[in-house]
Amino acid sequence: MKSSYPLYLANQPHSPNRDLEVRDKYTGEVVSRVAMADASTIDAGIAAAVDATAAMRKMPAYQRQQVLSHCIERFRARAEELADALCVEAGKPIKDARGEVTRLIDTFRISAEESVRIGGEVMNLEISPRARGYRGMFQRVPIGPCSFISPFNFPLNLVAHKVAPAIAAGCPFVLKPASRTPIGALIVGEVLAETDLPRGAFSILPCPRDGADLFTTDERLKLLSFTGSPAVGWDLKARAGKKKVVLELGGNAACIVDRDADLDDVVDRLIVGAFYQSGQSCISVQRILVHEAIYDTLRDRLVAATKTLVSGNPKDESTFIGPMISPSEAERLQAWIRSAVDNGARLLCGGERDGAMLEATILESVPKSEKVCAEEAFGPVAVLDSFSSFDNALAEVNDSVFGLQAGVFTCDLYKMQRAWDELEVGGVIVGDVPSWRVDNMPYGGVKNSGLGREGVRFAIEDMTEIRNLVIRTP
Repeated sequence: MKSSYPLYLANQPHSPNRDLEVRDKYTGEVVSRVAMADASTIDAGIAAAVDATAAMRKMPAYQRQQVLSHCIERFRARAEELADALCVEAGKPIKDARGEVTRLIDTFRISAEESVRIGGEVMNLEISPRARGYRGMFQRVPIGPCSFISPFNFPLNLVAHKVAPAIAAGCPFVLKPASRTPIGALIVGEVLAETDLPRGAFSILPCPRDGADLFTTDERLKLLSFTGSPAVGWDLKARAGKKKVVLELGGNAACIVDRDADLDDVVDRLIVGAFYQSGQSCISVQRILVHEAIYDTLRDRLVAATKTLVSGNPKDESTFIGPMISPSEAERLQAWIRSAVDNGARLLCGGERDGAMLEATILESVPKSEKVCAEEAFGPVAVLDSFSSFDNALAEVNDSVFGLQAGVFTCDLYKMQRAWDELEVGGVIVGDVPSWRVDNMPYGGVKNSGLGREGVRFAIEDMTEIRNLVIRTP
């Protein structure tokens, strides 16, 4: 990791200052400094994107694909550097950091493939006598300059899910990376700067939240894609004006475990779903609903497995639980846990904190009104409950203001279909935890969990508009 990183304005590195401190999330030490953009720099980045719109739109698909293919090669060559930066700036255990680098490469690879598949359709318009002699077709054209705001928890792959489809679609963009984890995005900027993208095609501009208003309100921008908290996301949508808005927001993911599930497999998957990345994922397993016939057995096995998890320095290969993003976030979640216990919940394991390190925690008998059950925990905690009726379990999953993804462990085909039909979520994952995602699938939520879908092909649809052509034969 370098001691400092520039911002990128109109494809070029600039170092007007070194104002943003980046800390090692495990030690708390300042490890690098990053240039911060002010309002005038953001305005210049947007103006450059506007100026690059025509050139990006005219860029042939094969050239966009070449840009993305170059990125893939460079990310592979710099994979360990990317993983190390991610481990330090996000506190992500090094094995998981390498996994995210793999997903970064996957997302760019899928985008390279999709860049030459953006087509249209020929339509038969002769649906009635008045339309005789007319034929139609449509194509997809780039929507124009895009605004991207990315979160701290997946600072490589969630940047990739915005940047790579934009390049594939032919859209210039400005990106605000998370202030706590900006370095991954800036390394992506280094690689993009090596390509032949038109000047102004991209700007990567770290800045404080209160200085980022132009990313949302500027009318020159045609799309805003935000990933982060519901409170911030819905506020941005309210202020975004006429531009298209895509929101990937929070969750309170539930997992149903029916009586016919393979408990060994279920325990292994729940451990990953609930505690991977210290639970700092919007589809982290937070609520676990277990059939009463297997509840005691599963509870005991899950608690025993949780107690074996290794916590500590994320640079150690054996570490599974690293730090949360900040001591204040760990303190906040510990207070939620203590509130639940004070109001009748039973603490089965965990609950202790040391700075940003919070133990993997399991609770049962939690009142439904407690924050740890009703809101997004975004940390290493899961809540257990039992059910006797599968339909009641479905209703319990739906009893939430969130609706991102849900997991269902069942061998019953009809229950699987019922879950798919009844659960008010963006995705139902059968035989696995709701935390599972692959980067080409449509991903997103309903209710407070967001608006629109990511997944490369689906992001490209949002970043393009349909332009119709009708031809009359006299």
